[in-house]
Amino acid sequence: MHLRTLKVGCFGGGTGLPSLLGGLKRVPWLDLHAVVTMFDSGGSSGVLRDELGVLPPGDVLKCALTLARNEREARKILLARLPSIEHERLAGHTGGNLLLSMMEQYTGDFLAAVDGLRSLLGCRGHVWPITTERSSICALYGDGSTGRGEVEVDARQISGQTVERLWLDPPASVHPRVRDVIRSLDAVIIGPGSFFTSLLPIFLVEGCREAIAEVKGPVIHVANLLTEGRGMSAFTAGDAVHQLSVAIGRPVDAVVFNVVPPSEAVLWPYAREHKHPMQLGSLPDGCEVIEGGFWTGAIARHDRARLRSAVWAALAARMLV
Repeated sequence: MHLRTLKVGCFGGGTGLPSLLGGLKRVPWLDLHAVVTMFDSGGSSGVLRDELGVLPPGDVLKCALTLARNEREARKILLARLPSIEHERLAGHTGGNLLLSMMEQYTGDFLAAVDGLRSLLGCRGHVWPITTERSSICALYGDGSTGRGEVEVDARQISGQTVERLWLDPPASVHPRVRDVIRSLDAVIIGPGSFFTSLLPIFLVEGCREAIAEVKGPVIHVANLLTEGRGMSAFTAGDAVHQLSVAIGRPVDAVVFNVVPPSEAVLWPYAREHKHPMQLGSLPDGCEVIEGGFWTGAIARHDRARLRSAVWAALAARMLV
Protein backbone atom coordinates (compact mmCIF):
# COMPACT_ATOMS: atom_id res chain seq x y z
CA MET A 1 0.00 0.00 0.00
CA HIS A 2 1.28 3.42 -1.00
CA LEU A 3 -0.26 6.22 1.05
CA ARG A 4 -1.00 9.48 -0.74
CA THR A 5 -3.43 12.35 -0.39
CA LEU A 6 -6.85 11.65 -1.86
CA LYS A 7 -9.09 14.48 -3.02
CA VAL A 8 -12.56 13.45 -1.90
CA GLY A 9 -15.90 15.13 -2.58
CA CYS A 10 -18.66 14.78 0.03
CA PHE A 11 -22.10 15.57 -1.42
CA GLY A 12 -25.17 16.43 0.67
CA GLY A 13 -26.45 18.91 3.22
CA GLY A 14 -28.68 19.26 6.25
CA THR A 15 -27.60 17.58 9.47
CA GLY A 16 -26.29 14.42 7.80
CA LEU A 17 -23.24 15.67 5.94
CA PRO A 18 -21.56 17.19 9.03
CA SER A 19 -21.44 13.68 10.59
CA LEU A 20 -19.33 12.53 7.65
CA LEU A 21 -17.15 15.64 7.47
CA GLY A 22 -16.56 15.72 11.22
CA GLY A 23 -15.02 12.28 11.09
CA LEU A 24 -13.10 12.50 7.82
CA LYS A 25 -11.42 15.81 8.70
CA ARG A 26 -9.22 13.86 11.13
CA VAL A 27 -7.76 11.66 8.38
CA PRO A 28 -4.46 13.33 7.36
CA TRP A 29 -4.50 11.73 3.91
CA LEU A 30 -7.76 13.33 2.79
CA ASP A 31 -8.26 16.65 1.00
CA LEU A 32 -11.94 17.24 1.73
CA HIS A 33 -14.36 19.13 -0.50
CA ALA A 34 -17.97 19.41 0.69
CA VAL A 35 -20.38 20.02 -2.21
CA VAL A 36 -23.55 21.34 -0.64
CA THR A 37 -27.21 21.59 -1.63
CA MET A 38 -28.50 25.17 -2.07
CA PHE A 39 -32.29 24.80 -2.08
CA ASP A 40 -33.22 25.28 1.58
CA SER A 41 -36.49 27.21 1.90
CA GLY A 42 -37.22 26.84 5.62
CA GLY A 43 -36.15 28.35 8.93
CA SER A 44 -33.63 31.16 9.13
CA SER A 45 -32.16 30.34 5.70
CA GLY A 46 -35.54 30.56 4.01
CA VAL A 47 -36.38 33.91 5.62
CA LEU A 48 -33.03 35.43 4.63
CA ARG A 49 -33.44 34.07 1.11
CA ASP A 50 -36.89 35.67 0.78
CA GLU A 51 -36.26 38.97 2.58
CA LEU A 52 -32.69 39.80 1.51
CA GLY A 53 -32.51 37.97 -1.81
CA VAL A 54 -29.39 36.12 -0.71
CA LEU A 55 -28.65 32.44 -1.24
CA PRO A 56 -29.73 30.18 1.66
CA PRO A 57 -26.66 30.01 3.93
CA GLY A 58 -27.65 27.31 6.43
CA ASP A 59 -26.24 24.12 4.88
CA VAL A 60 -22.98 25.77 3.86
CA LEU A 61 -22.61 27.21 7.36
CA LYS A 62 -23.11 23.85 9.08
CA CYS A 63 -20.43 22.23 6.93
CA ALA A 64 -17.96 25.09 7.44
CA LEU A 65 -18.48 24.94 11.21
CA THR A 66 -17.84 21.19 11.20
CA LEU A 67 -14.54 21.69 9.38
CA ALA A 68 -13.50 24.59 11.64
CA ARG A 69 -10.26 24.46 13.61
CA ASN A 70 -12.20 24.88 16.85
CA GLU A 71 -15.59 23.36 15.99
CA ARG A 72 -17.10 23.47 19.47
CA GLU A 73 -16.49 27.17 20.05
CA ALA A 74 -17.43 28.10 16.48
CA ARG A 75 -20.74 26.28 16.77
CA LYS A 76 -21.48 27.81 20.17
CA ILE A 77 -21.04 31.34 18.79
CA LEU A 78 -22.33 31.12 15.22
CA LEU A 79 -25.31 28.81 15.81
CA ALA A 80 -26.69 30.94 18.63
CA ARG A 81 -29.98 32.61 17.69
CA LEU A 82 -30.58 36.27 18.39
CA PRO A 83 -33.30 36.97 21.00
CA SER A 84 -36.49 38.68 19.88
CA ILE A 85 -36.55 41.15 22.79
CA GLU A 86 -33.39 42.98 21.72
CA HIS A 87 -33.40 42.33 17.97
CA GLU A 88 -36.98 42.03 16.74
CA ARG A 89 -36.22 42.02 13.01
CA LEU A 90 -33.28 39.63 13.41
CA ALA A 91 -35.00 37.32 15.90
CA GLY A 92 -34.59 33.62 15.19
CA HIS A 93 -31.61 33.99 12.87
CA THR A 94 -28.30 32.42 13.81
CA GLY A 95 -25.26 34.65 13.99
CA GLY A 96 -23.56 32.50 11.36
CA ASN A 97 -26.40 32.81 8.85
CA LEU A 98 -26.41 36.59 9.28
CA LEU A 99 -22.62 36.77 8.96
CA LEU A 100 -22.53 34.72 5.75
CA SER A 101 -25.45 36.67 4.23
CA MET A 102 -23.77 39.97 5.13
CA MET A 103 -20.51 38.81 3.53
CA GLU A 104 -22.38 37.81 0.38
CA GLN A 105 -24.03 41.22 0.15
CA TYR A 106 -20.72 42.98 0.81
CA THR A 107 -18.72 41.02 -1.79
CA GLY A 108 -21.55 40.43 -4.26
CA ASP A 109 -20.19 36.89 -4.63
CA PHE A 110 -21.40 33.94 -2.55
CA LEU A 111 -18.27 31.89 -3.30
CA ALA A 112 -16.10 34.75 -2.05
CA ALA A 113 -18.24 34.94 1.09
CA VAL A 114 -17.81 31.21 1.72
CA ASP A 115 -14.05 31.48 1.17
CA GLY A 116 -13.93 34.34 3.65
CA LEU A 117 -15.86 32.35 6.26
CA ARG A 118 -13.60 29.35 5.67
CA SER A 119 -10.50 31.47 6.28
CA LEU A 120 -12.05 33.03 9.38
CA LEU A 121 -12.81 29.61 10.88
CA GLY A 122 -9.54 27.96 9.85
CA CYS A 123 -11.39 25.14 8.10
CA ARG A 124 -9.62 21.91 7.30
CA GLY A 125 -11.19 21.39 3.90
CA HIS A 126 -13.32 23.32 1.44
CA VAL A 127 -17.05 23.99 1.20
CA TRP A 128 -18.65 24.55 -2.21
CA PRO A 129 -22.27 25.46 -3.02
CA ILE A 130 -23.36 23.28 -5.94
CA THR A 131 -24.80 26.39 -7.62
CA THR A 132 -25.09 30.11 -6.97
CA GLU A 133 -28.27 30.42 -9.04
CA ARG A 134 -31.58 30.77 -7.21
CA SER A 135 -33.87 27.83 -7.76
CA SER A 136 -36.49 25.72 -5.96
CA ILE A 137 -37.08 21.99 -5.66
CA CYS A 138 -40.34 20.81 -7.25
CA ALA A 139 -41.93 17.39 -6.91
CA LEU A 140 -44.58 15.30 -8.65
CA TYR A 141 -46.41 12.94 -6.29
CA GLY A 142 -48.07 9.59 -6.85
CA ASP A 143 -51.56 11.12 -6.90
CA GLY A 144 -50.61 13.51 -9.69
CA SER A 145 -50.31 16.62 -7.50
CA THR A 146 -47.19 18.76 -7.32
CA GLY A 147 -45.29 20.62 -4.61
CA ARG A 148 -42.76 23.41 -4.63
CA GLY A 149 -40.00 24.33 -2.20
CA GLU A 150 -37.88 22.21 0.12
CA VAL A 151 -40.22 22.64 3.09
CA GLU A 152 -43.39 21.64 1.20
CA VAL A 153 -41.73 18.74 -0.64
CA ASP A 154 -40.40 17.37 2.63
CA ALA A 155 -43.63 17.89 4.58
CA ARG A 156 -45.89 16.26 1.99
CA GLN A 157 -43.57 13.27 1.67
CA ILE A 158 -43.49 12.85 5.45
CA SER A 159 -47.30 13.00 5.58
CA GLY A 160 -47.64 10.12 3.11
CA GLN A 161 -47.24 11.44 -0.43
CA THR A 162 -44.89 9.33 -2.57
CA VAL A 163 -42.41 11.37 -4.63
CA GLU A 164 -42.42 10.21 -8.25
CA ARG A 165 -40.18 12.84 -9.81
CA LEU A 166 -38.07 15.86 -8.82
CA TRP A 167 -36.93 18.86 -10.84
CA LEU A 168 -35.55 22.35 -10.29
CA ASP A 169 -37.45 25.50 -11.24
CA PRO A 170 -35.94 27.49 -12.75
CA PRO A 171 -33.20 25.15 -13.96
CA ALA A 172 -29.83 25.81 -12.32
CA SER A 173 -26.28 25.17 -13.52
CA VAL A 174 -23.25 24.11 -11.53
CA HIS A 175 -20.86 26.98 -10.81
CA PRO A 176 -17.81 26.74 -13.16
CA ARG A 177 -15.33 26.65 -10.25
CA VAL A 178 -17.32 23.94 -8.53
CA ARG A 179 -17.57 21.96 -11.77
CA ASP A 180 -13.78 22.01 -12.10
CA VAL A 181 -13.39 20.87 -8.49
CA ILE A 182 -15.75 17.93 -9.05
CA ARG A 183 -13.90 16.91 -12.20
CA SER A 184 -10.62 16.79 -10.26
CA LEU A 185 -11.89 14.56 -7.43
CA ASP A 186 -10.39 11.15 -6.74
CA ALA A 187 -13.60 9.80 -5.18
CA VAL A 188 -17.20 10.76 -4.41
CA ILE A 189 -19.16 10.15 -1.19
CA ILE A 190 -22.91 10.83 -1.18
CA GLY A 191 -24.86 11.27 2.05
CA PRO A 192 -26.11 10.81 4.62
CA GLY A 193 -29.01 13.25 4.39
CA SER A 194 -32.66 13.72 3.46
CA PHE A 195 -32.89 11.87 0.18
CA PHE A 196 -35.33 14.00 -1.79
CA THR A 197 -34.39 17.41 -0.39
CA SER A 198 -30.65 17.24 0.43
CA LEU A 199 -29.12 14.54 -1.78
CA LEU A 200 -30.96 14.05 -5.07
CA PRO A 201 -31.43 17.78 -5.90
CA ILE A 202 -27.65 18.28 -6.11
CA PHE A 203 -27.50 15.98 -9.12
CA LEU A 204 -30.37 17.77 -10.86
CA VAL A 205 -28.12 20.80 -11.28
CA GLU A 206 -27.04 21.03 -14.92
CA GLY A 207 -23.41 20.03 -15.39
CA CYS A 208 -23.05 18.09 -12.14
CA ARG A 209 -23.70 14.68 -13.71
CA GLU A 210 -21.18 15.37 -16.48
CA ALA A 211 -18.54 16.48 -13.98
CA ILE A 212 -18.98 13.35 -11.84
CA ALA A 213 -18.58 11.21 -14.97
CA GLU A 214 -14.95 12.37 -15.11
CA VAL A 215 -14.14 11.12 -11.58
CA LYS A 216 -11.97 8.01 -11.94
CA GLY A 217 -12.36 6.69 -8.39
CA PRO A 218 -15.28 5.08 -6.56
CA VAL A 219 -18.68 6.45 -5.65
CA ILE A 220 -19.74 5.54 -2.09
CA HIS A 221 -23.19 6.13 -0.61
CA VAL A 222 -23.69 6.46 3.14
CA ALA A 223 -27.19 5.11 3.72
CA ASN A 224 -29.46 6.90 6.15
CA LEU A 225 -30.14 5.31 9.52
CA LEU A 226 -33.91 5.80 9.26
CA THR A 227 -36.66 6.07 6.70
CA GLU A 228 -38.17 9.56 6.42
CA GLY A 229 -41.88 9.28 7.07
CA ARG A 230 -45.00 7.73 5.59
CA GLY A 231 -44.14 8.57 1.99
CA MET A 232 -40.89 6.59 2.25
CA SER A 233 -42.05 3.77 4.54
CA ALA A 234 -40.90 1.10 2.08
CA PHE A 235 -37.82 2.98 0.89
CA THR A 236 -34.56 0.99 1.21
CA ALA A 237 -30.84 1.62 0.83
CA GLY A 238 -31.10 -0.33 -2.43
CA ASP A 239 -33.73 2.12 -3.71
CA ALA A 240 -31.41 5.01 -2.84
CA VAL A 241 -28.50 3.37 -4.67
CA HIS A 242 -30.64 2.77 -7.76
CA GLN A 243 -31.98 6.32 -7.93
CA LEU A 244 -28.55 7.85 -7.28
CA SER A 245 -27.00 5.70 -10.02
CA VAL A 246 -29.59 6.97 -12.49
CA ALA A 247 -29.08 10.58 -11.35
CA ILE A 248 -25.27 10.54 -11.63
CA GLY A 249 -25.13 8.35 -14.72
CA ARG A 250 -22.76 5.76 -13.25
CA PRO A 251 -22.89 2.90 -10.74
CA VAL A 252 -22.58 3.37 -6.99
CA ASP A 253 -19.62 1.17 -6.00
CA ALA A 254 -20.33 0.71 -2.30
CA VAL A 255 -22.91 1.53 0.36
CA VAL A 256 -22.18 2.07 4.06
CA PHE A 257 -25.07 0.50 5.96
CA ASN A 258 -26.01 0.28 9.63
CA VAL A 259 -26.93 -3.21 10.87
CA VAL A 260 -27.03 -2.53 14.63
CA PRO A 261 -30.17 -0.58 15.56
CA PRO A 262 -30.36 1.11 18.96
CA SER A 263 -32.71 0.11 21.76
CA GLU A 264 -36.49 0.28 21.46
CA ALA A 265 -36.45 3.20 23.88
CA VAL A 266 -34.31 5.18 21.43
CA LEU A 267 -36.38 4.15 18.41
CA TRP A 268 -39.78 4.85 19.98
CA PRO A 269 -39.86 8.67 19.47
CA TYR A 270 -38.91 8.16 15.81
CA ALA A 271 -41.55 5.46 15.34
CA ARG A 272 -44.17 8.00 16.43
CA GLU A 273 -43.07 10.08 13.41
CA HIS A 274 -43.30 6.98 11.16
CA LYS A 275 -39.52 6.77 10.88
CA HIS A 276 -38.04 3.29 11.13
CA PRO A 277 -34.60 1.70 10.71
CA MET A 278 -33.57 1.66 7.07
CA GLN A 279 -33.63 -1.76 5.40
CA LEU A 280 -30.95 -2.81 2.93
CA GLY A 281 -33.23 -3.96 0.13
CA SER A 282 -31.91 -5.18 -3.20
CA LEU A 283 -28.59 -3.82 -4.42
CA PRO A 284 -27.32 -3.94 -8.00
CA ASP A 285 -24.58 -6.42 -8.87
CA GLY A 286 -21.14 -5.05 -8.08
CA CYS A 287 -22.25 -2.73 -5.26
CA GLU A 288 -20.39 -3.70 -2.09
CA VAL A 289 -22.03 -3.46 1.33
CA ILE A 290 -19.89 -2.04 4.13
CA GLU A 291 -21.92 -2.91 7.20
CA GLY A 292 -21.49 -2.26 10.89
CA GLY A 293 -22.92 -0.49 13.89
CA PHE A 294 -22.94 3.23 13.13
CA TRP A 295 -25.73 4.40 15.49
CA THR A 296 -24.28 4.65 18.99
CA GLY A 297 -26.18 7.52 20.65
CA ALA A 298 -29.71 8.56 21.51
CA ILE A 299 -30.06 10.74 18.38
CA ALA A 300 -30.17 9.39 14.82
CA ARG A 301 -26.66 10.45 13.81
CA HIS A 302 -23.84 8.34 12.41
CA ASP A 303 -21.00 7.91 14.88
CA ARG A 304 -18.24 10.09 13.46
CA ALA A 305 -15.32 7.84 14.37
CA ARG A 306 -16.97 4.67 13.09
CA LEU A 307 -18.09 6.30 9.86
CA ARG A 308 -14.59 7.71 9.35
CA SER A 309 -13.05 4.26 9.77
CA ALA A 310 -15.48 2.61 7.35
CA VAL A 311 -15.09 5.22 4.61
CA TRP A 312 -11.31 5.40 4.94
CA ALA A 313 -11.05 1.59 4.77
CA ALA A 314 -13.19 1.56 1.60
CA LEU A 315 -11.12 4.31 -0.04
CA ALA A 316 -7.79 2.76 0.94
CA ALA A 317 -8.76 -0.70 -0.34
CA ARG A 318 -9.81 0.68 -3.73
CA MET A 319 -7.26 3.43 -4.32
CA LEU A 320 -4.09 2.84 -2.33
CA VAL A 321 -3.33 -0.84 -2.92
